[in-house]
Amino acid sequence: MKAGRKLQDLISVGPAMLRDFELLDVKSVDGLARQEPVKMYKRLCRITGERQDPCVLDVFSAAVAQARDPLLPPQQCQWWYWSRKRKAADAHK
Repeated sequence: MKAGRKLQDLISVGPAMLRDFELLDVKSVDGLARQEPVKMYKRLCRITGERQDPCVLDVFSAAVAQARDPLLPPQQCQWWYWSRKRKAADAHK
C-alpha cells in the first residue's frame, strides 16, 4: 500500500470496525499507528458497556500492525493470524 492510506483500505477492516474506530476517536491510519490494540479493546468495552468479542482485539491488532508497517506480510494483515497468536499466548498463561 502507498502513502495516503485510509482506514477502510486496511485488510480486515470493514464497516463495523470503522464504527468502532469512530467510537474510539481514531480518524486516520497515522492515528491508528500510535494506538495499542489491547488498550483500544479495553476502551471499547468500557465505552459500549459490554465485553466485546475477542476477535475485535484480533482485528485491532491486524489494523494497528498494518498502520505501523505498510509493507507488512499479507498473512499478518489478516485478523485470524492475530487470533492464532492471541490463543497461543493465552494457552501459555
